[in-house]
Amino acid sequence: MARASSPPAVLLVDDEPHSLSAMRMALEDEFEILTAANADEAEAILKDEWVQVILCDQRMPGRTGVEFLADVRDRWPETVRIVITGYTDTSAMIAAINEAGIHQFLTKPWHPDQLVMATRNAARLFQLARENERLALEMRLLTSTAESRLEKRRKALREGMGFETVLRTPNSPINATIQQARQFASFDVPVLLVGEAGSGKAQIARAMHYGSLRSDKPFYELNLAGLPEDLAFVELLGAKRGVLTGGVARMGLLQKADRGTLYLSGVETASPALQLTLLRVLTEGAFTPVGGQETLGTNLRLICGAEGDLRARVADGAFRADLYFALAAGEIAVPPLRARRGDVAILAQAMLAELAVQHGKPVHGLEEPALEFLENYDWPGNLRELKNEITRMLIFAQETVLGADLISRHILQAPPSEDGADRSAEAALTADGTLKDRVELMEMRILRETLTRHRWNKSRAAAELGLSRVGLRAKLDRYGIADPSATVEEE
Repeated sequence: MARASSPPAVLLVDDEPHSLSAMRMALEDEFEILTAANADEAEAILKDEWVQVILCDQRMPGRTGVEFLADVRDRWPETVRIVITGYTDTSAMIAAINEAGIHQFLTKPWHPDQLVMATRNAARLFQLARENERLALEMRLLTSTAESRLEKRRKALREGMGFETVLRTPNSPINATIQQARQFASFDVPVLLVGEAGSGKAQIARAMHYGSLRSDKPFYELNLAGLPEDLAFVELLGAKRGVLTGGVARMGLLQKADRGTLYLSGVETASPALQLTLLRVLTEGAFTPVGGQETLGTNLRLICGAEGDLRARVADGAFRADLYFALAAGEIAVPPLRARRGDVAILAQAMLAELAVQHGKPVHGLEEPALEFLENYDWPGNLRELKNEITRMLIFAQETVLGADLISRHILQAPPSEDGADRSAEAALTADGTLKDRVELMEMRILRETLTRHRWNKSRAAAELGLSRVGLRAKLDRYGIADPSATVEEE
């Protein structure tokens, strides 16, 4: 009981005394602070103290921060690990995630508020992990009905961390979106999230709810895309007794989400009648259940998600102008995954870790060449397509570290480019140029994809392509195609 009531213990590791002093001053009001000048002193403290969070500098004499935290991960895995570094090299971050299970990177110079917020979130993550362990033990002893309730509690704990659930690098293009969403979250106004399907609009909407004054109230979401109008009305407005089969009444989401938040995706597909209903909810806070006569009130916050340009639909008469302008005061653009190329590695690693636990298949990460192929692809299906690809790789994986040979062929054939991949041979078929140039472009992609699938075994690749090893080597020299892993070793 004493531990539960005492402030969380935070270990600061830095070889520079003034840095330790600055961090202590920023954190000592909320946390019990322990300090160490190097990795050896830190390990001695960990043996005697119950540390929940470690903030460690990367550049230290002896062991680096990542090397030290890799040892911590093995011996004290429940401790949340944060690295403070003056560098933002993506490959170094990926290596740190694989080796030491880093929770977050803080870049120098850090702001005291940023340091306090990161430490609060880490301490909260530690508490959630402990709570999850307790819930897991309870679930083994309860009936199936009780297990369902506990799983909902665990899900609520995982989802209750707000904007910290949006994984991104320090310089990610989505940071501007997150900043806007944070600003709007604390103001009780409607919000319109605009972005491609699967770009993470629902995750941002949920984070806005948990970052608002309504965070202790329910959050509901409904996808209107492809939903028949009559079913959409029943889902939103509810229905009086006798309207539905079975003669039972049904409560709609507008009533369930009272004092909470309702997120409607695919709002651009809403019928004219449904648009009018939503406008009434926004302007009057009122609605009428299906089959009813009385008017009910609701005090909910409405967040809508849309694909494409709603202004164009307003101009075409397909979307109500008054509804659009009721939503547009809080319009936020969510970038597609192809615009967040630097985030792909972190997102892929996080998805893999989650899927590995879900499917009970132990894996430890992705190889560098695999991450390069994933970062090069333009992901037209955004986060959903990335998760599907990681799931597929996990299913076929035979090793604990996933290689590029597991990646789908259309991704492997994508040309390396800063502007993104085209996912197929379509560019070669439709682009300008001679027949010879266009055929060579397709040949180069096929060679690269085949060699990757065979883990750069030239004999197998040559056999599949019907070439001799000499012929294959000549083509590789001609197109400048080289084994990326060999290049890394030479460097």
